[in-house]
Amino acid sequence: MDEAHDFEAIWREHGPALWRAILVYAGGRRDVADDSVAEAFARVMERGSSVRDPKGYLYRVAFRIAASDLRERNPVAEDRAVTDPEPLVDLFAAMRILSPAQRAAVFLHYRADLPIREIARILDVSRPAVRVSLMRGRRRLAELLGDEEF
Repeated sequence: MDEAHDFEAIWREHGPALWRAILVYAGGRRDVADDSVAEAFARVMERGSSVRDPKGYLYRVAFRIAASDLRERNPVAEDRAVTDPEPLVDLFAAMRILSPAQRAAVFLHYRADLPIREIARILDVSRPAVRVSLMRGRRRLAELLGDEEF
């Protein structure tokens, strides 16, 4: 692919959804979402036209950066919860209880509407691992929110 990517269009189309995905993955930690998405975009811009699939690259890199950042930071640090409209507070709190893999799989499948194969590619895990994370995440959310939600 010799032509350059339109990074401004890529940002407008995918940036907000990617940021929300990382925010959910990071349990509401805006600092992790901000840093991970910014770094992923910097890296894709640096690589330019050598990246065949900018969206996939952005998601993979942002999730890897966020995972690394979460491992390095103190997970019990001060609460950085996002203030959401009342109906979302319970869901957001429940999502924070899930493991990072479960949060990512649930969000990417149900909110970003990605198929399991794409989630597996983005997270660099197998399809069965995504299915297990989805199953466990749904089960845990049902326990936390009540069966009527899931």
